[in-house]
Amino acid sequence: MYRVTPALPLPLYDVATTRRMESAAAAGLPAHTLMQRAGLAVARLAVALAPHARTVWVACGPGNNGGDGLEAAAHLQRWGHHPVVTWLGNESSSPADALASLATARAAGVTFSDFPPGGLGPDDLCIDALLGIGATRAPQGRMAEWFAALNASPAPILAVDVPSGLNADTGECTAKTIAKHDRSALGRGQIHATNTLTLLSCKPGLFTAHGRDAAGAVWFDDLGVTATTEPPCAQLNVPPAATRRPHASHKGSHGDVAVIGGEGAGARGMGMTGAALLASTAALHGGAGRVLVNLLDDGALTLAASQPELMMRSLDALDLRVLTVVCGCGGGQAVRAVLPRVLSQSLQLVLDADALNAIADDRSLRILLQQRSARDLATVLTPHPLEAARLLGSSADAVQADRLAAARRLSSDLRCVVVLKGSGTVIAAPEETPAINPTGTPLLGTAGTGDVLAGLLGARLAAGNQPFTAACSAVYQHGAAADIWPANQALTASALARRLTA
Repeated sequence: MYRVTPALPLPLYDVATTRRMESAAAAGLPAHTLMQRAGLAVARLAVALAPHARTVWVACGPGNNGGDGLEAAAHLQRWGHHPVVTWLGNESSSPADALASLATARAAGVTFSDFPPGGLGPDDLCIDALLGIGATRAPQGRMAEWFAALNASPAPILAVDVPSGLNADTGECTAKTIAKHDRSALGRGQIHATNTLTLLSCKPGLFTAHGRDAAGAVWFDDLGVTATTEPPCAQLNVPPAATRRPHASHKGSHGDVAVIGGEGAGARGMGMTGAALLASTAALHGGAGRVLVNLLDDGALTLAASQPELMMRSLDALDLRVLTVVCGCGGGQAVRAVLPRVLSQSLQLVLDADALNAIADDRSLRILLQQRSARDLATVLTPHPLEAARLLGSSADAVQADRLAAARRLSSDLRCVVVLKGSGTVIAAPEETPAINPTGTPLLGTAGTGDVLAGLLGARLAAGNQPFTAACSAVYQHGAAADIWPANQALTASALARRLTA
């Protein structure tokens, strides 16, 4: 057993594959072995997390997840702790393994109750063993009441396998009761655990969408089962490999990035040159040898005062055929006029923000984007969920309901690398196993951080990395910078851009 950290290169398996792993392992072991191992693992972690607990509430559902909880309660009782079990099962219909663990818990002298124990404090512990990876319906009746009691308890929660109510494949709430802009809805259909012990395999839903909020710290125990030979549905993104620049290098060795964006205020009075400045600064601090900037206001505004290293260029002065181009940051409507040229000529291309919206609205631009792959021209898209939805002809809610599937579909359709931003950013590419990024904090939820990511990604491409590798590296580093942000300082995009390193 070990805690999952951002540095671990773990494969992630969906529910269907996990079920096959479970069946194959069970076929070669004595009956009930996997549940016994799972219960022991849960009990060990429970004691490590709450060694001084006066009471451990073990909330057990009717299925095998509840059986894991019953098995854990038996161990805790034998070890001199004080578990109180509430069980929602029925002895006439519960699975055989769960019934065997029920008998074990009773024989160990575990206390059973029809109601959650009262008086729990922060030194106590709740174990969520209500619903496992197969749950698809909203909790009702007593289970719904126990959901509310668990989430309201001052005691920390240890979830068994996945937090109850969380879709293990997608990270969405299975009850779909999480209302937009309604924080009070968070507790009604999903357990929000302090720690989650996931068993047999790591599941993608723990690391994206609502998974990171629901799971807390994730621990993993393979239950002594040899890893499957089946391919994973995703993998955790890992830190980029350390690189060392040769001493005998120069600015031309590190690649040139051209940033095209930053529409001026014009008649609309909505200047967006700041977005281009953020992307350009990130590319510069991310290691690009030179950063060339083309503002889409015909150069009426310059960025020299704020970042004198940046080199202002007209579009005609840029030879896109030899450049890594970052296009769309603050591009507004003006970006539409330059996109045909950018899509047709750029050697390597990062498309963000308004460039993505323009492509979503214009089939001819979409075709030019798709044709880049056949010409072996590298392309990376960096949409947030609403931009991805526009490109897919869908909705942001549909994208968030299955972020992995949305990123894979977009990557396949547009034949390029896709970085679907959000909690647990997904990086997908044709013929690649998608990566889910484990770094980053809510501090990144501020204006301009997406522009910083686009610029950093441009620097990684310009340095010679393959598109998928460049995307994984930039996303990891972008999130890691937020992870170590000083607690007494506000994270702003401009400050973030200057914290990046080559």
